[in-house]
Amino acid sequence: MRDLIITAIVFGLLPMVLSRPHVGLYLYSWLSYMNPHKLAWGFATSMPFAYIVAITTLISIFTSKEPKHMPWTREMTVLLMYVVWMSVTTYFAFFSNLAWEQLQKVLKIQIMIFLTPLVITNRQRLHGLVWIIALSLGFYGVKGGIFTIMKGGAHRVQGPPGTFIDGNNEIALALLMTIPLMRYLQLTETRKWLHQGLGAAMVLTAVSAIGTQSRGALVGAAVMGSIFWMKSRNKFFTSVMLVAAVGVVAMVMPQEWYDRMSTIKTYEQDTSARGRINAWWTAWNVANTRLTGGGFEMFQYQTFQAYAPDPIDVHDVHSVYFEVLGEHGFIGLGLWLLLAILTWQTGSWVIKQAKLDPDKKWAADLAAMGQVSMIGYASAGAFLGLSNFDLYYHLLMIIILTKIILLKEQAQTASASILLKNKTQTVSTIAATQPQKSL
Repeated sequence: MRDLIITAIVFGLLPMVLSRPHVGLYLYSWLSYMNPHKLAWGFATSMPFAYIVAITTLISIFTSKEPKHMPWTREMTVLLMYVVWMSVTTYFAFFSNLAWEQLQKVLKIQIMIFLTPLVITNRQRLHGLVWIIALSLGFYGVKGGIFTIMKGGAHRVQGPPGTFIDGNNEIALALLMTIPLMRYLQLTETRKWLHQGLGAAMVLTAVSAIGTQSRGALVGAAVMGSIFWMKSRNKFFTSVMLVAAVGVVAMVMPQEWYDRMSTIKTYEQDTSARGRINAWWTAWNVANTRLTGGGFEMFQYQTFQAYAPDPIDVHDVHSVYFEVLGEHGFIGLGLWLLLAILTWQTGSWVIKQAKLDPDKKWAADLAAMGQVSMIGYASAGAFLGLSNFDLYYHLLMIIILTKIILLKEQAQTASASILLKNKTQTVSTIAATQPQKSL
């Protein structure tokens, strides 16, 4: 039954996608982040729904009569340079077959990222995209939060199998990044029941992230929580929400969870932590030796034999920073970090321009919460190898589009003001030139 329902939804919406390309992006995002087909049990689990929707969206973009303009901002330019550099490093990769296969996956993600500004052209569509992402990942947040409370934190929360977020560490990162987006939606929501529902969803999603028992999630939650409070325009509500989440975690999580989290302080004695540090040194040594790094999927046995301090301890890199450094060298890491820095600056510009104007407050809220999500990714991602996670790049695009749409609305407002002023002046001139009737 689930297979039939998911198939009916996807193919039922394809005609709408052909006439409205932004619906195609919504549908693709739902399939990418929620992965509903992975929750089925039959033929739908292996159906290439995302590929079908992506092709249909591309056709719609080229055939749609809507004006299409690629905003080549500084961030978009840097992102394109990074994608080109990844292609270069793949050509010189240690493991060519594995690298080319991974590059194809990355390019598919980046193509949809670059299509986003072509179809998300106004505030309503941007707001809709945030809703789709929040609902897709919020499903696992609410579900995982309830599961953690009911099971007393005895079992780990996991993501849908066979996806980017199938592991406990991966789903934890995605959930942390989703909470600020929920907060933005709550700030813009006027319906009381939905406003309260989003508040409950944020608490449950926070509990779910902790319920993954990911140590990186705990670090990310601690860092992101403080920034969340600082960036919030209603600090009292944010404080209540944070206290509620911490209180639930304190009541629910078992002693085993506290024991696991305490190993953060004694990482020298933890085999997993030592393995990660060994992989980090391997990435550093490869980048120091090769301008192009080792290419995608370089963290293999042969690489550790040649570059690791401990050649026997073969371990996944588990860090977005060292993953980019090892695979794409210092140039790749520089472009990747530059993209983040420029996007952060764009968010700060939006906040400064919009926070005092009630009509623009939506932009300030979205930019601020986008920055909080970036902090969640930057902190938790230090212990997780998800440098190609499409949610992160979509998040950057959301911040970039917030500025673009804000500037567009400002230009439209200015044009309307000038038009009204000219019309008023014309009417005044005509009135002044009319002969006065004698009494």
